[in-house]
Amino acid sequence: MNGYTTEIDVRFRDIDAMGHVNNAVYATYIEQARTEYFRDVLDADLSSLATVLASLSIDFRRPVELTDGTVAVDVSVAELGTSSVTMTHELRAGGEVVAEAEATLVSLDPDSGKPAPIADEHRSTIESYHDI
Repeated sequence: MNGYTTEIDVRFRDIDAMGHVNNAVYATYIEQARTEYFRDVLDADLSSLATVLASLSIDFRRPVELTDGTVAVDVSVAELGTSSVTMTHELRAGGEVVAEAEATLVSLDPDSGKPAPIADEHRSTIESYHDI
C-alpha cells in the first residue's frame, strides 16, 4: 500500500478477556491513524473540520496481542469524490497484515449539515500526495 503510515502502541487496556486486542479497538486505531493523516498530510485538525464518517468496514486477518507492541496503520486514498473521500487502511503487527479496512468520510456544510465540496487545498494535497 502506498500512502501515509503511523505506528500505534498496543496498550494493556486494548486487550480483552481473550488476551488479544478487542475487535472494536481496531476502529480506534484506524481513527487515530486518520486523525494523524489529517494533521501530518493536510495540516488540518480533523476535530475542527465539518467531516463525518459515513461508513467503515474492517476485515480481520489475525489477532493482535499485547506482545506485538505496536500496530502500523497505512492510510491510502482509494477514491476522491466531490464531497467524500474513501480511505483504505492496512494494519500490520509483527510484520503481518492483521486487518484491512475501508472508511468513507463526507465533508459537510457546517450550517446546513449537508454534503459540501472538499476544500480545494485539501483536494490538491490529497491528489499530489497519493498521485491521484
